[in-house]
Amino acid sequence: MARIDAILKLVKDQGASDLHVTTGSPPMVRLNGEIVPIPHEPLSRETSELLLFEIMDDDVRDRYAARKDVDFSYEVPGVVRARCNVYEQHLGPAGAFRILPSQILSIEQLGLPPHVARFTEMTRGLVLVTGPPGSGKSSTLAALIDHVNATQRKHLLTIEDPIEYRHGNKRSLVTQREVGRNTPGFAQALRAALREDPDVILVGEVRDPETMQLAITAAATGQLVFGTLHTMSAAQTVDRILDSFEGEKQAQVRLMLAESLRGVLAQRLLRRADGKGRALALEILLANGAVSALIRERKTFQLPSVVQTGRREGMQTMDDAVLGLVRSGAVAPDDAAPHLSSRDLLDRVGPPRAQAA
Repeated sequence: MARIDAILKLVKDQGASDLHVTTGSPPMVRLNGEIVPIPHEPLSRETSELLLFEIMDDDVRDRYAARKDVDFSYEVPGVVRARCNVYEQHLGPAGAFRILPSQILSIEQLGLPPHVARFTEMTRGLVLVTGPPGSGKSSTLAALIDHVNATQRKHLLTIEDPIEYRHGNKRSLVTQREVGRNTPGFAQALRAALREDPDVILVGEVRDPETMQLAITAAATGQLVFGTLHTMSAAQTVDRILDSFEGEKQAQVRLMLAESLRGVLAQRLLRRADGKGRALALEILLANGAVSALIRERKTFQLPSVVQTGRREGMQTMDDAVLGLVRSGAVAPDDAAPHLSSRDLLDRVGPPRAQAA
């Protein structure tokens, strides 16, 4: 039993989302979005090294030694599983552990609108789940992949760094590749994927222009591709992709993106008013003819207007999502305000509806 196992169990039992192990500080957790210490003396460099290096295998240690930071997953069987990043800071090593749910939550359990499931029924195209770190992107992708796995006979290929959720075969065949262990990088795995007969490809993170172009190419040539970006809105997501390219390359990618994009889910998690966890706010862009035309015609600044006018199709602005949480009483106005385009929008909200017992 590794020394850190008991701390990870405590973190999970508290319902915290993250653990931070940092030389010079006591261990700290992120609980309902806020960093708080747990009762423990400050960690010396030697203690931090024991806690963090003990759970690394030789391959992970070699990668850490070369780069001074490394991503990997760690599991206490039957107790807790975590995504880990260990890095060097000025006082010594530090580690950030994201606690992963013990089971994959469904689309319904995550509070996603039911029509989000329509993305899983598509045969080709690009679907992006975006948001800041810790906004639940990986959980949403896992739910979408699991839905395909449970309802269709497909080959699902995931490329992740590290693998966060393990998908057993249900009705589909699921193969999972971990960057650093099973493949050198996202781009190489995507190039190889086109020869591996996948119906659905999950790209854990679209980090660079090469990976972006390969993902768009796969989506344009017959695969359904899910991926993530650290962007805050649907319009910003499209701009981020296009701004990664220049000149003729950008023009080529613009046309391919206009044809292949199927939707963007932009997520944020807001602290619940009752202090029991966080609530999901979701902007939804569905790529219809108007969206494709705006991308082709370099008018992405008009995408927010398309989302506003597309409510009947199932689109939703972030403002609408956040105000809905305030109206229901799930989120307090002061916690909602930073996520709105204008605090004045709160003036439109009446008293919260009574919560069901």
